[in-house]
Amino acid sequence: MSNTFSNCHELRSSMSEEPIKVYRAKEIITMDPTAPSATAIAVQGDRIVGIGDSTDVIQWGVKEIDDRFDDYVLLPGFIEAHSHVMSGALWEFPYVGFYDREDPQGKIWQGCRDIESVLEQLTQYENRISDPDETLIGWGLDPIFLQGERLEAHHLDQVSTTRPIFVFHASAHLATVNSEMMRRSGIDRHTPTPGVARNADGEPNGELQEPAAMSLALNGLLSIGTAIMSSEAKWNYAREARNCGVTTVADLGTTRLAVEGQLEAWREATDQMSYPARVVVAFGHHDSGGSPADVDGLAALAVRLRDEEETAKLRFGIVKLILDGSIQGFTARLSPPYYLNPPQGHPGNGLWLIPPEQMPEIVSSYHRAGLTVHCHCNGDEASQVFIDAVEAALLEHPRDDHRHTVQHSQLTTASQYQKMYALGMNANIFSNHIFYWGDQHAAITVGEDRAAAMDACATAERENVKFSIHSDSPITPISQLHTMWCAVNRKTASGRILGPDERIGVHKALQACTIDAAHQLRLDKEIGSLEVGKLADLSVLARNPYEVPPEELKDIQVWGTMVGGIVHQAASE
Repeated sequence: MSNTFSNCHELRSSMSEEPIKVYRAKEIITMDPTAPSATAIAVQGDRIVGIGDSTDVIQWGVKEIDDRFDDYVLLPGFIEAHSHVMSGALWEFPYVGFYDREDPQGKIWQGCRDIESVLEQLTQYENRISDPDETLIGWGLDPIFLQGERLEAHHLDQVSTTRPIFVFHASAHLATVNSEMMRRSGIDRHTPTPGVARNADGEPNGELQEPAAMSLALNGLLSIGTAIMSSEAKWNYAREARNCGVTTVADLGTTRLAVEGQLEAWREATDQMSYPARVVVAFGHHDSGGSPADVDGLAALAVRLRDEEETAKLRFGIVKLILDGSIQGFTARLSPPYYLNPPQGHPGNGLWLIPPEQMPEIVSSYHRAGLTVHCHCNGDEASQVFIDAVEAALLEHPRDDHRHTVQHSQLTTASQYQKMYALGMNANIFSNHIFYWGDQHAAITVGEDRAAAMDACATAERENVKFSIHSDSPITPISQLHTMWCAVNRKTASGRILGPDERIGVHKALQACTIDAAHQLRLDKEIGSLEVGKLADLSVLARNPYEVPPEELKDIQVWGTMVGGIVHQAASE
């Protein structure tokens, strides 16, 4: 028996000793079709013991009635099923992204709209660093938004020619470094590593695409990795979630669970009653040196974590694979006709981060171990490779209810969704791309027709594939209301509607952020809807998502959350 279930049994046996508290609300949306709405919820310990109106729940011997939510709407706690603890770590470094961004304390940081603004922000931080050998890290950059030229080493040399500089792109699939970083890292015209971008004369221009190339600038990645492993990163991650009404986050492969101390660090944070989130930590195959030769050993480690190390607020059992790159970074694997307007020197298609011929054996090993595989597939060619690998695994080892999931699923086609349904697969769709990069996808990366069919929630719904929607934070900010707004409206940053036929309704969007996301994470028996016996995880909103105009979904104020009966108010500045 896993620790999770034994702990839950102990909690249930002691529930009768704890007082029952009733929370009244303007309205409660349960996401339970048998009883979709209520006005009162009774909580004992970390569980729901009654839901209905005040008369219904009072029979449980209520000790206290709490009316702080009388003017608010309660929903199941939102679930962000694809994000990264890196989101909480990067605030240690200067933000140089295009869009304004809110930090975990509620402060808004102004975006950098051009290269000059990026350099100005980096220079301000460079002037504060006393150690001349310390690497200057920036994050959030996306060259696709900057008019004219892409950020290159010669630009960063204006900030410093003696200090190494590493600027992490918004996609987390690319970085740009200065000449000093290239010198210290041994990056030159003779470097054979794929992903080292070059000028027409063959000299590296400072852009490093995907892990193999970025790893050459090791000091930059080590600085980010150290920040990710910190306690503050884990707390900031949960604070960001709380501020947006999210009660469960999935850290998909950022944490290196094979590294000594990382499991303990997560336990130390999540064991605190004041920690405002549940965390599903996926085992990252890509961060563990996994290959077909040792994947069975990695699977055994992932199973041990799931069966022996889970707690009420820390869960395992998911394996994350990364198959291709980023569409806006031109490194995702697309089917023909590939990219519309790739940058100079682009090879024509993206990069494989796992050789396709290895996928059947890798997926089969995790599948046989009873784990759930979530695979990063931005491009449709990548989606097909993963779907084929799942089909092969199922033919060899039939298994019901595996819930293997295509992550991002940005260019997945209708025929691929049909196959996914037949195989029992899920999708987690990156709806935020429509707002943040929709205009660029139509004009630059994949063209109007393909962009209109990106992040095809309506197609997934028509083909009966269970799906969630996500932010991929820190790639875009965590905010399930904004993510729902993207899926419902499909409005780009310029205000145009991109692919109106792929819009979904508010109810389906809510399902994608609650009960269907819980299903994807294998937590639907505990969270995702407000039902008797489930965990008391709630989002507290100022308005009812069903009653506001769809265009205003993202503007609904979040008061805070409840996680296991503990109330957490959102931060604001």
